[in-house]
Amino acid sequence: MEAVPAGEEDPVSGVPRRASYVLDGEGAWIAEARRLAAAFLTRAQVEDTLPVSARAMEVTQLVVSELVTNARKYAPGPVRLDLRIAGDDLEVMVRDGSTTLPVAGAANPDRVGRHGLEIVLAVARGVDVQPEPTGKRITALISLMETGDR
Repeated sequence: MEAVPAGEEDPVSGVPRRASYVLDGEGAWIAEARRLAAAFLTRAQVEDTLPVSARAMEVTQLVVSELVTNARKYAPGPVRLDLRIAGDDLEVMVRDGSTTLPVAGAANPDRVGRHGLEIVLAVARGVDVQPEPTGKRITALISLMETGDR
């Protein structure tokens, strides 16, 4: 697996506002994606004093895990993970090569698997699915300061 970083800082504050990674090849994509997301938030929290709640850290890793798992399972080719801080929120964007847009299934406790999008919808402040010329982009919005009260 290859994780290729590309970062961008806010020109005024110098805070790392964006990071992009291409996950390709063989290996532990999901674990690596979770690690990259946690490192991005930790750097923003420790080095740049941005408030990041423990819940935001956990939710981010869960969302990244679910979205990258789905992309790896159902889409051909590499997966791109983009993380962007926008004010008090984190945007988690996952792009893949499948043009099939996901749809959350109806609640079914007997169904084994295929609950990823349902989980993301339950924990994120918002989710957007958009077609792109070479696949699709799923964006989940996570509050950095959320404490668990929803």
